[in-house]
Amino acid sequence: MSIGPPRFGIVGWKNSGKTTMTANLTRELVRRGYRVATVKRAHAGFAIDKPGTDSDIHRKAGASQVAIIAPTRWALIHEGGSSETEPSLDNMIARLEPCDIVLVEGYKSAAHPKIELRADADTARPVLATTDPAIIAIACDDLPDETATGGQPVFRRNQTEAIATLVEQACGLGDMSEHKSAS
Repeated sequence: MSIGPPRFGIVGWKNSGKTTMTANLTRELVRRGYRVATVKRAHAGFAIDKPGTDSDIHRKAGASQVAIIAPTRWALIHEGGSSETEPSLDNMIARLEPCDIVLVEGYKSAAHPKIELRADADTARPVLATTDPAIIAIACDDLPDETATGGQPVFRRNQTEAIATLVEQACGLGDMSEHKSAS
């Protein structure tokens, strides 16, 4: 069982709309008064700093960690060696500041509740919900019948408010009046 704030995942095959859904859910949950953190899974090397910037120069010079600090934003880049393993999702979430919920983009095999995003044109890839009991709903634009989705409820991608309500229910976030009084 995971420790920390409740988690809700957004999963799907490449180019299925995961990032857009994560951003839309983040905006809606923040609008409802929640403090939201996000974790994004990347499958290859990536950089959040642009080539030639000071942080990029520091990282390329061999710094194992580079902190970028500004009045309203900061980031920490950790440069692991080739022998270092990817940190676990639990480890990364433990490093986050307190929040009400963590939206997790990716991590298909994680056990927390998830929604599967389907690209309408992608009929060749299997529906993940048919084999993953943690997937509690599917979002796409071309609504399939429930027999093709493992019986999970299906939402249109633009039903952000309804999907956010599902997230609240799945994560036990409860009524906002309770949430605000607990803050």
